[in-house]
Amino acid sequence: MSADAAAVPAAARLRITETFLSLQGEADATGWPTFFIRLTGCPLRCRYCDTAYAFEGGEWRGLAALVDEARASGARHACVTGGEPLAQKQCGTLLTALCDAGFSVSLETSGAIDASGVDPRVVRVIDVKTPGSGESARNLDLLQQRLRPTDQLKFVICDRADYEWARDRVRRERLDAGCPVLFSPSWQQLPASDLAEWILADRLPVRFQLQLHKVLWGDVPGR
Repeated sequence: MSADAAAVPAAARLRITETFLSLQGEADATGWPTFFIRLTGCPLRCRYCDTAYAFEGGEWRGLAALVDEARASGARHACVTGGEPLAQKQCGTLLTALCDAGFSVSLETSGAIDASGVDPRVVRVIDVKTPGSGESARNLDLLQQRLRPTDQLKFVICDRADYEWARDRVRRERLDAGCPVLFSPSWQQLPASDLAEWILADRLPVRFQLQLHKVLWGDVPGR
């Protein structure tokens, strides 16, 4: 066990669905070899969810062992995802332990749980739920999240109505002034070229993105 991992409380543990090494497929770290830790459980049920297998099950893992496994992967980047990782109280401890171990750490969170207390070294990728997700009512006020310049707001766009809802919110709240805003087409639901054309037509100050891992490997779990 490494010295950094040994500093993690021995009793600290999380329910984990899977860990794996892959290329980061989203946000500004796209393309970097990344060690992923997928936590089990999520209070949301988005219509387009591609990780429903993480809603339940999993196994209890100690935080120190997770940090050691991340080190053994050889990656410099670590991503904590879900499910909804913040649904587990020890998630914040894991994020801090990974930062202390020297990783560039990102958190993929739904934005339905307050992430304002997350270690400031962590890049928070906050998925703002659109009406097409069926869970837009669960979005917290972004002021409550205390956005940082290193954060990223992600909108998964299902159709034209979703796009207009997200576009109007970006403009009304000037979201791009606080941190980068990402628009992504819902996989196999909205043609990527349609979303690209809409963004260009509106001169919208957002970053278009595709899910790189799905372009490479499709819907294979753990990739």
